[in-house]
Amino acid sequence: MTEREVLQSDDVERVLKRIAHEILEANHGGDELVLLGIPTRGVPLARRLGEHIAAIEGRDAGSHDFVGELDITPYRDDLRRRPLTEAHPTRIPLTGIDGKTVVLVDDVLFSGRTVRAALDALADVGRPQIVQLAVLVDRGHRELPIRADFVGRNLPSARSERIFVELREVDGADRVVITDSEEAGA
Repeated sequence: MTEREVLQSDDVERVLKRIAHEILEANHGGDELVLLGIPTRGVPLARRLGEHIAAIEGRDAGSHDFVGELDITPYRDDLRRRPLTEAHPTRIPLTGIDGKTVVLVDDVLFSGRTVRAALDALADVGRPQIVQLAVLVDRGHRELPIRADFVGRNLPSARSERIFVELREVDGADRVVITDSEEAGA
């Protein structure tokens, strides 16, 4: 299998710090922010961004009162083709999302269908003032008119390639890898 590592652990952390600064700058601080991670890897990314934002703003280091997760499983449009995967609970911060700036956080932006499902799920939870999107990797190939507001790395790729994001919380290490999916059997 041909594998090319495009981000290593230090790169991932540096990118997350930059995105945290960009989110704060674009929103004039973090007072009205809610970060919602999209399972699986968007959840630890949202938590890390929350830690960086808290540190930048001088909040309590353990302050995650503005970080949650949004289960999109029932809103996916591929459930007929793919069996239902493990559902993840939706956890909204106690502050709620009504009137807030919600930043959806995911690992890879590809077709845009996951984000569309997240927007549908979000509509059932509340009514934010603004919804933004932060992704670690944007690989292109959009099928829907969706774009990220905050991007860690743009990685234009061929449709035959796959991008894997590995995070220490889920996979034991941080890195981003591109493989040829035909060789990977996908």
